[in-house]
Amino acid sequence: MKEQNAIQLFEDKKVRTLWDEEQEKWYISIIDVIAILTESVEANAYWRKLKQRLKAEGNETVTNCHGLKMLAPDGKMRMTDVADTEQLFRLIQSIPSPKAEPFKLWLAQVANERLDEMQDPELSIDRALEQYLKLGYSESWINQRLKSIEIRKELTNEWKSRGLKEGQQFATLTDIITKEWAGKTTKEYKVFKGLKKENLRDNMTNTELILNMLAEASTKDISAAVQPKDFDQSKKVAKQGGNVAKVALKELESKTGKKVVSSLNARKVLGIKGSN
Repeated sequence: MKEQNAIQLFEDKKVRTLWDEEQEKWYISIIDVIAILTESVEANAYWRKLKQRLKAEGNETVTNCHGLKMLAPDGKMRMTDVADTEQLFRLIQSIPSPKAEPFKLWLAQVANERLDEMQDPELSIDRALEQYLKLGYSESWINQRLKSIEIRKELTNEWKSRGLKEGQQFATLTDIITKEWAGKTTKEYKVFKGLKKENLRDNMTNTELILNMLAEASTKDISAAVQPKDFDQSKKVAKQGGNVAKVALKELESKTGKKVVSSLNARKVLGIKGSN
């Protein structure tokens, strides 16, 4: 099962979701939905009671619901009861709420949009553009950010073609690239910017984004040229790619007299609320 965690927004409230590529369906956190529909601070308790009642009634929907790991408020991946969209539609019938119908429409739209994006990936880019504009990012920054997504994808595809594994190996190589050009690992960079769970690239300046793209594009090109045979060789390539951006960074700093790596983040510049 290949899964992708995501956060969807309904009336500015977060709903944790997980897309299963093999089954081509969304799984949605039941607790998050209950919290929205009931406006209860005790959504967990509400769900426990509802689950007991539905089980006692022999409701097959609640029996078929299962748990998956999702990002909890404390930043850790924890088991959470989830339902697919069909199961969730049925569960909503058991929750008296004036928001039930609007939520159903939203849920249907989310499911449909994901299927549309699979047929036409350009739609996901258009939606990302719309979201960044709503948050207050400038068009020039957004263009850089969308390009950075494309370059990152090309790099990870190159790593996959070399037999490298997503997860720890990708994270290690990314740290090597970032450390080489920015002088900080990804975690150190986020701490420097005062970030927690926020995306580092969403909090980079235009110049930082450009140098990061240069580092990742260079790593991809070098890898394609030298064709590293294993993870250790790929680590050397990552360092070389990062060094290309490091040279550019040093040259720019010598001309401007200013440091490129900045503590600025989206909260400070745009007033965007970060994760707690």
